[in-house]
Amino acid sequence: MTTAQTLAPVMSAEDLERRIAPPAGLRPWIAEIAHIPTVEPGPVTFTHIPQAATTIVLRREESGRRDAWVLGPRTRATYAHPEQPAGCTRIRLAPGASQPLLGIAAAELTDRVALLSELPGPAGDLADALLALDPEQVTAFLEAELPHRLTEDPVRRDHRRLLNSAVTAMDTTAPIGDLAADLAVSERQLRNLFTAGIGLSPKHYARITRLRQVLAAAGNTPWSDVAHTSGYYDQSHLSADFRALMGVAPTAYFRGDIPAPTPCQTLSRF
Repeated sequence: MTTAQTLAPVMSAEDLERRIAPPAGLRPWIAEIAHIPTVEPGPVTFTHIPQAATTIVLRREESGRRDAWVLGPRTRATYAHPEQPAGCTRIRLAPGASQPLLGIAAAELTDRVALLSELPGPAGDLADALLALDPEQVTAFLEAELPHRLTEDPVRRDHRRLLNSAVTAMDTTAPIGDLAADLAVSERQLRNLFTAGIGLSPKHYARITRLRQVLAAAGNTPWSDVAHTSGYYDQSHLSADFRALMGVAPTAYFRGDIPAPTPCQTLSRF
């Protein structure tokens, strides 16, 4: 196959999201709020695409059970079947927001899942209240409760702002050294900012960003063109990186030939 053409439906959990931009008062810490309606168990396998953000997940089962989890950045795709009728609200944290909201660095959550109530930050204190809310109440509740609970010293606030500038300015086709120079910091400082504030190195953050560009560009475009516009050296580089992150070659993925579903991740204790 020479084009990035979808031959069979491949469903990402993100395809079901209804995304909401957070109000101005939450934007320093929350990048996006998204609601997923109740999904019934069925034959479809859902893809959880690698994600460069830490996410609070409020899960609601039709049975009445509710859970509040924190998902750290995901460096590899996972595949799952819904086991119970359930919907959820996803609260994606902005770069650098893990420490002030959750009380721990993002690097401690990479590829891990935790109970929100077990984390020491102010968001953990709100876990029970968040679980009692209907989805449409979550944004207003966070806007009312979070800002006055958050404290940041000037150094940490400056680091968060610098990290946001780095993410905004990042060009996945340019060397990381160029980004560091543009921001007037050393490469080591930039790596430390990304690791603590996002949970990934700048290089890995760029890899996930490029992968998402490929997934968004899939259609009738030749793979060589997708590789060029997404910042890969060539089509072989795209294919190798796609397989490393998604667990399957791009042609197989878009054919619907995806890995078998795996059980949910084990909760980490903090």
